This record gives sequence, C-alpha cells and structure tokens, in this order.
Amino acid sequence: MGHKIEKRLEISTWVITSILLLLFLPRKRLREAVPVFLFKQFMTWFFGLLVVESGRIKYPIRLFFKNTTKSSFTFEYFVYPSFCALFNLYYPAKRNKGIKFLYYFAHTSFLTVLEFFIEKYTKLITYKKWGWYWSFSSIWVTYYISRVFHNWFFKDPADAKEINEQDVNR
Repeated sequence: MGHKIEKRLEISTWVITSILLLLFLPRKRLREAVPVFLFKQFMTWFFGLLVVESGRIKYPIRLFFKNTTKSSFTFEYFVYPSFCALFNLYYPAKRNKGIKFLYYFAHTSFLTVLEFFIEKYTKLITYKKWGWYWSFSSIWVTYYISRVFHNWFFKDPADAKEINEQDVNR
C-alpha cells in the first residue's frame, strides 16, 4: 500500500482537471474542444511512447493501464489534451504577436513547472535522458501543431471560398 502521495496526486489531478473542464469548457464549444483533445491525444501517444520506449523518461508509478503501456495515461492522455483543448478555446487570435507569445509561454511554462516538481518530489515521472527544457520545447511544439490543426479543422468555408476567388482573380 506504498506510494500514497503518488496515488493521491494522480487522483487529485483527475479531479482538478475535470473541474477545470467543467468550469471553463463552455457547453456550446464542446464540438470545438473534442477534435483538438483527440488530436493532442494522438500526438502524445506517438511522441510519449517514442520518449518512453527510448528510455528518456520513465513513469515508475502509474495508477491506470500499468500493464498496457509504459507511458502515463493520466498525464499523456487526459491532462495534456485537456489543457490543450482549453488553450485552443481561449487562444487570443485577434491580439498582437506579443500577447500570443505570452499566451504560449504561460501555458507551456505552467505545465513544465508542474512536471518539474512532480519529477523532483514524486515517483510519478523520472527523467533519464531528459530535462525540463525538452518538456518545455515538446509542449510548445505540440501546442503549436494543435493550433495549426484547430485552424485547419475549423476553417470557415466562406473564408476559404473568398481566398480561392482572390487567387483566381489574380
């Protein structure tokens, strides 16, 4: 019955992330959040397994699917995709580049700092050939890719038609 702190932390993470989704995911935008959530899961599945199988990160204690995958189901398949969906829903698309940069920086830093402290003080994650800067970079890049996916997936057909008409008129 060891590892009580890790188990409590993982369960708390599920509860807190679920509450954040209930509070900040408007029901009318659920259709917008789900594809981004699933796309982020796909990315974390691919990159997460690549990093774990190459021995760069280890998840010694896992509450869910510990015999199925070496990766952390909680963080890779629920927490990161949830935060990514919220990131895209509240993205400051009409603001200047500085605000957009700060938005990326704040979200990426928040998740990186959380992961850093979890790695330092628990056995939920262990860096082998990894560092916080790799987490920061990979989170930033996957957030960017998810933003590109979001913009592509939710492209307004009227905008696309207008762009195509402009190309034809040139």
